[in-house]
Amino acid sequence: MSHSEQWIALTKKAMSKAYVPYSHFQVGAVIETETGKIYSGCNVENASYPEGTCAEAGAIAAMVIGGDTHIKQIFVMGKGEQLVTPCGGCRQRIREFSSSETLIHICSPEGVRKTLTMNELLPYSFGPDNLK
Repeated sequence: MSHSEQWIALTKKAMSKAYVPYSHFQVGAVIETETGKIYSGCNVENASYPEGTCAEAGAIAAMVIGGDTHIKQIFVMGKGEQLVTPCGGCRQRIREFSSSETLIHICSPEGVRKTLTMNELLPYSFGPDNLK
């Protein structure tokens, strides 16, 4: 199994754990940090719809609990014809822990469909540097 196939397998595994009894729309996310650690998350829905959480938010929370705060790359996977990109809120969450060069890989179960840098995903973003 190639390195790329390993990332896809990890992200597909995270996606398969999604709790989505309402939308049935599974999303998985896997983060590799600058220290080489790996964290994953899946979307979790709630009967009170706005209270669900995104896969990226779950992976970021796991990363912070694990003691890391710098995302090297993140893989986000969903099914469908359209690219399943992070929502606006998750783009900002990813930005909080990224550099301009952080890679965001948009994936389907078959593989990476598009790779963007943080600056491409969220140009002219507001982040921690704005508060210094």
